[in-house]
Amino acid sequence: SSHLDCKRRPLASQHLVAMAATMSATLHTGAKMPLLGLGTWKSKPGEVKAAVEHAIKVGYRHIDAAFVYGNENEVGEGLQAAMATGVTREEIFVTSKLWNTRHHAEDVKPSLMESLQALKLDYLDLYLIHWPVCFKLNEKKENMPKNEDGSMQYDVVPFEETWRELEKLVDEGLVKAIGLSNFNSQQVDEVMGFARIKPAVLQVECHPYLNQEPLIEHCRKHNIVITAYSPLGSPDRPWAKEGEPSLLDDPKIKAVADKFGKSNAHVCIRFQIQRGIVVIPKSVTPSRIEDNMKVFDFELSEDDMNVMRAFHNGFRGCIPPSFDKTNPFYPFNIPF
Repeated sequence: SSHLDCKRRPLASQHLVAMAATMSATLHTGAKMPLLGLGTWKSKPGEVKAAVEHAIKVGYRHIDAAFVYGNENEVGEGLQAAMATGVTREEIFVTSKLWNTRHHAEDVKPSLMESLQALKLDYLDLYLIHWPVCFKLNEKKENMPKNEDGSMQYDVVPFEETWRELEKLVDEGLVKAIGLSNFNSQQVDEVMGFARIKPAVLQVECHPYLNQEPLIEHCRKHNIVITAYSPLGSPDRPWAKEGEPSLLDDPKIKAVADKFGKSNAHVCIRFQIQRGIVVIPKSVTPSRIEDNMKVFDFELSEDDMNVMRAFHNGFRGCIPPSFDKTNPFYPFNIPF
């Protein structure tokens, strides 16, 4: 494809910026979702405003947020600062997510309104159900409500009850598209079965150790775009253990990267972009935010892509340890 054919000539940085902003996946709504976005999970208050502002300044046009990250207010400040420099709201694709305690019909719209208020926006481009699992909403409105023994306080809310409310948010113009996160193929099919407005996106953990090929294939049949979170394996996940595999240090991935004079991170991001997967690496470091964009001036060959696919080992970095694997909504008990 000619727009990727850029091995022979070094690209000016403006060209990189243009590529980052314009390479996109098309949702079933017709909206364009930039393939490269900035993730904000684990970005601390005090850092994330500057990160969002810097990302937009250097050419990112997609910001991925969530209620539970506890930093939407600052993400909103970063968006405002960026828009004050002349970037318009319509140019930026913003995603947020409905948390597990807010699946009951009466909690959905208030939760969205909290996110919109924090983000200082009139609408979202995409609103996702963050997990298929649901928790009880207690008086303290804790995000992770626990029983005395430390186990999570689960609730049972059928997907359809939550989804109907998301559809109303689209009808009202408060969100442009709706989707799912961390749902497995059977759960996606269940939503597809009753949806009046179909899910546009499924966001899941995805990287060379967990390449999600069967789930991607499954979603393509439904015209659902995939977003890859933790595309670098989430080395800063709070529950990381000694000895778990590390994409950024993997010598086999480095061997691919070295052919292009690139880093392991570049190759992991590029792997997704060439598969048409939206990818949202998280960083708060200005130099890293810029460096993660440098994925539009080289192309992995089919052989390289097959080498990258062969690293799949099923490793999941992002299973919160507090989640009960026997919960009926727990998504990772089936192959995909």
